[in-house]
Amino acid sequence: MKLHSMLGGALALALAFQSDAGLAQTQPAPAAPEAASQGVGDIIVTAQRRKEKLQDLAVAATAFDSRSLAAKGVTNLADLQNASPALSISDGGITQSINIRGIGLASNSPSVTAGVATYVDGLFQPPIVQANSFYDLAGVEVLRGPQGTLVGSNSTGGAIFINTQNPQLNKGLGGYATAGLGNYNSFQSEGAVNLPVSDTFGLRAAGFYRSHRSYYTSVGPVPTDAGKLQEGGGRLTAMWKPGSFQAIAKVSFNDRNTGGYAYRPILGTPFDAYRVGDIRTLSFDTPVANREHAFQASLELKQELASGIVLRSVTGYQNKRINALNDVDASTGPGGVAENYFAGEKVYTQEINIISPTAGRFDWILGGYFQRNDIRIRILQDQGGFPTDIIGGNQRTTTGLFAQGNYEIVPGLEAQLGARYSTYKATGYGNVTIGRGIPGFPSAGLAVASLAGEHKDSLATGKFALNWKIDRDNLLYALVARGYKPGGFNSPTSNFDPERVISYEAGWKSAFLHNRIRTQLSAFYNQYANFQFNVVEPSTGFSGVENISTVKIKGVEAQVQGRFGAFGFDANVAFVDSHLASVTFVNTRQLGGANLGPQCPVGQPSSPPLCFDYRPFIQTTGGGPNLYAPRLTWGGGFEYELSLGGEVTLTPRVNYAYVGEQFTYIGYSPLSDRLNARGLLSAILTLKLNERLKVEAWGTNLTNKQYITGQLNSNEFYGAPREFGVKLNVTF
Repeated sequence: MKLHSMLGGALALALAFQSDAGLAQTQPAPAAPEAASQGVGDIIVTAQRRKEKLQDLAVAATAFDSRSLAAKGVTNLADLQNASPALSISDGGITQSINIRGIGLASNSPSVTAGVATYVDGLFQPPIVQANSFYDLAGVEVLRGPQGTLVGSNSTGGAIFINTQNPQLNKGLGGYATAGLGNYNSFQSEGAVNLPVSDTFGLRAAGFYRSHRSYYTSVGPVPTDAGKLQEGGGRLTAMWKPGSFQAIAKVSFNDRNTGGYAYRPILGTPFDAYRVGDIRTLSFDTPVANREHAFQASLELKQELASGIVLRSVTGYQNKRINALNDVDASTGPGGVAENYFAGEKVYTQEINIISPTAGRFDWILGGYFQRNDIRIRILQDQGGFPTDIIGGNQRTTTGLFAQGNYEIVPGLEAQLGARYSTYKATGYGNVTIGRGIPGFPSAGLAVASLAGEHKDSLATGKFALNWKIDRDNLLYALVARGYKPGGFNSPTSNFDPERVISYEAGWKSAFLHNRIRTQLSAFYNQYANFQFNVVEPSTGFSGVENISTVKIKGVEAQVQGRFGAFGFDANVAFVDSHLASVTFVNTRQLGGANLGPQCPVGQPSSPPLCFDYRPFIQTTGGGPNLYAPRLTWGGGFEYELSLGGEVTLTPRVNYAYVGEQFTYIGYSPLSDRLNARGLLSAILTLKLNERLKVEAWGTNLTNKQYITGQLNSNEFYGAPREFGVKLNVTF
């Protein structure tokens, strides 16, 4: 409660868009009065290191400014799948599986890197501790398809850029504060203060606190409030802008407590007989807890030379940690597993850019990139009094040199060529030991597997595109792009190769009826090789990553935005057809999450964890859709502003989002390996009393849909039930 009161009483800021952005900053462009009231406003993005109108960007993308994020009810990363086509974000407990067009992350192994590069204020984010709440954002951009030039080695599926507000030097002291209440004893507060110290220096302080009680009822012998939320964070930003030089420094922290993973055994898995009640009922025999901490610091320096060339540097440091106590079998069944889990990751990054001006027929960008990740894990499992310890870590180093040039062949027709050379090196240490403290075993346990190893790879990626600006309202583009995700190692003798994708894409962006309607269409075809997935190696009994198959993916996407005076709407749809080739593997869905030991010698019966006979669980699939690749996603929303006299307006808005069924595991069982399709309805009713004061009533999952959001080992997570509440926003 100290954090609650500290953040709830002090922080506020003005609802305004940032004047000069770093990497991937989203802002509204100035618009004429008629355009602002009658047409669709421009969104300015800088994911390609320059300020560009989204409608002029020759790539499939969706962008949101702070107002549209609020209108769509986007409060965290997972909510983006309800507002952007072909994007799926599934809950995996330790990580979130983020996939665009069916490409991204399908494994929670710490040896696997993300395939959708996510950035916060220009800093690449590791896949852990990504469920943090959004607050005081300037905007979010979602780029679909490989971004192998400017983003680099972790963008086989695409990239997401999340950007926070900067100080407003051209405004006086001001800010906003928001507070609200809802069902499940929910409370939310957010705010910030904008402090322009001088014409060249300003500060911005922002923070939030959100909480709610658990959506679940605990009936097991060990009470739990798993699924609750207590989360708070703060951010301090300083900006100095004397003339042609600019420096922006940011420091932020986040503390998130969920009380533990709220999951239940998946039907068709060993502990499903111990499921109790409905999806809102938990029955654990192990105390559970989950606490996540994140710290981030960044420094962006920009200098514009007399020639118009811009020199840019972005330096960053992150420290993310998870401490959890887990009931691995999520039940009271015999032979269950309790787990003490820790994972920590420190990330050091540095990027340098040299950016030419755009006046003239040829412009270019040069850059270099360095990233180092230090990862530590400590997993202590107990199965019926028998311990298994997994302790180790690894260090990864990623570098990149890149260049992109744009040349106007004839007026309106531009050729774009980009290339990047990336290197990756990973080294690891540690062991898996069993029997610690058990008579007959060494006092520290018997080492049965090594986590050590080394892996190196490198690859040239990039793209070639032709962009034709037919007129002010129409852009056609076609491109071919190559992306890759690094490989890695499981042990000193087991490595896996990088994933690679070649993408072919064509698109059309247009505006109609004097900019009252805008559309974006795209079609793509991807050849995706060396799909990385966790499988059990029978000779050791431990899970490791292998390149299991190739994938072909094709599809189409469409988006539309409209504004006719007081009436506004948006809609999106994506159709993705994918096929993963046949795979032979040990089906771990039928084995649970315990350590079963290596394959037993012929004639010896199974006696876990000393040995186990895996042969009855080996199967071959006939292939199927790629994992986390819903065939159909669509959604949209509409609003209408009613004038009630004077400054008072009332605006109802309704949003709907549909995510088709998707498979999470290569067994393709409709019972245990599938997330069913879901459609979610939400609404916001905004009463604006004047420019400084508004009240909102909101509701999410209004039909109280019950649905699964993801899976971890043999357990499944569930989406939130119907929630509703009111909040007050004051701007000063």
